Amino acid sequence: MKATVEPLDGNKVKVSVEVDETEFDRAIDAAFRKIAREVRIPGFRPGKAPRKVLEGRLGAEVGREQALQDSLPEFYAQALSENDVDAIASPEIDITAGKDEGPLAFAAVVEVRPEVQVPGYNGLRVTLDRPEVPEDEVDGRIDRMRQVQATLAEVDRPAIDGDVVTIDIAGTLDGESQDGLSAEDYSYTVGSGVVTPEVDEQLRGAKTGDILSFPATHPDEDETRQLEFRILVKQVNERVLPEADDTWAGENSEFDTIDALRASIRRQLGLLRKVQAQSQLRQKATEALAELVSDDPPATLVEHETRHRLQDMAMRLSAQGIDPQAWLEAQAQNPGEGVVAEMREAAATAVKVDLGLRAVADAEHIECTDEDLETEIAAVAERVGQKPQRVREQFERGGQLPGVRSEIRTRKALDWLIEQVEIVDPEGQPLERGDLEIDPAELDGASADSTLAADADEPTDVDLDQTDETDEAEIDDMDTEAS
Repeated sequence: MKATVEPLDGNKVKVSVEVDETEFDRAIDAAFRKIAREVRIPGFRPGKAPRKVLEGRLGAEVGREQALQDSLPEFYAQALSENDVDAIASPEIDITAGKDEGPLAFAAVVEVRPEVQVPGYNGLRVTLDRPEVPEDEVDGRIDRMRQVQATLAEVDRPAIDGDVVTIDIAGTLDGESQDGLSAEDYSYTVGSGVVTPEVDEQLRGAKTGDILSFPATHPDEDETRQLEFRILVKQVNERVLPEADDTWAGENSEFDTIDALRASIRRQLGLLRKVQAQSQLRQKATEALAELVSDDPPATLVEHETRHRLQDMAMRLSAQGIDPQAWLEAQAQNPGEGVVAEMREAAATAVKVDLGLRAVADAEHIECTDEDLETEIAAVAERVGQKPQRVREQFERGGQLPGVRSEIRTRKALDWLIEQVEIVDPEGQPLERGDLEIDPAELDGASADSTLAADADEPTDVDLDQTDETDEAEIDDMDTEAS
């Protein structure tokens, strides 16, 4: 087989393939063997009828048509591999010779992944918050724990946010009482925003015995229709928190002293900040790289990435008991707005990031070594519970090894980029990378402390590397059209 590649306009190439008659004849043999298993010929068991008998019964053109159908994709894939053509879409194939007899020749026009320039990629700067934990944040966590044992004490002063007031409240719309907006001896936390913003505004500064009458916007009605409220303030109570001392710490945590509890909180908040900072570093570095890609991302890749994200979202919804089809249909009604539009915008950025990382890998001569590939295959094998050799065979059978190598190469380029990027704090002062690194001792300490397990903020979730989600089904179905 011979193949040549000719560049075309519009980020496309023309792949011209010639297959000699002897090689294509082997494909015809394979086609007739396939046909023999599907037809019944008197005197022959299924699959045992020779080619000449089948040609006599069915005609030679049947085997040739089957050979074209079966072998054309293989010849095309071989031509792409031998010429390093990175196709990102389905080809337009035109058989130029051999459709009826003789050697086979065809031309395939296909869109390829563009090569972009990222000038300045080695001088990127990102801004991150310092991971130090301020004492007021530790105090806030302590206070949240103390709130559980808070008691109420009546006070003779105007109400402030956080106070619990006992009120009689009556809400009417067009003179009619509104369900859910009228109650007696109702305990309400000032500043909670549970009813309407106007209620909190009026209660701030109110004292026992005050009668408040005021209009407010109905949360579920047209803005032109207003509620009328009348509130009698019966009592103002402040929350009294227990003293944060050693006794309280011993009774409400796994620590004997308040200092030990504070140290635990400080350690876990610091670990959390470092995890968030590392995640933000990856996100901001890739976003900065994407901004260097001046070319518009190919629509083919953007649509592919958008579909992938929609499918992932559908799976998440299904896991939550939500009908993904109904959700997708609802989103399709406004394709330029909402979640789908956001996904498409994020997909365009992700494509730019991928193109940029490939450009960095080219410029810095970053490659996927055989050792890198073996390590990746071993990791996948461990996750799916198979032997590495079987995983490799599945990748090879599906023609996925080039895609796996490309993905590893891109990840290595990202690691290189993160090591090179300049990190500063919001004041523009340099931030040491060591300040963002997590000491194994911190992890051991964090696993031993359970105080913040249900109270910590979640770290930023950045979806740059999804290799940890690969399962056995993905090995068979992996789509290397775009990575």
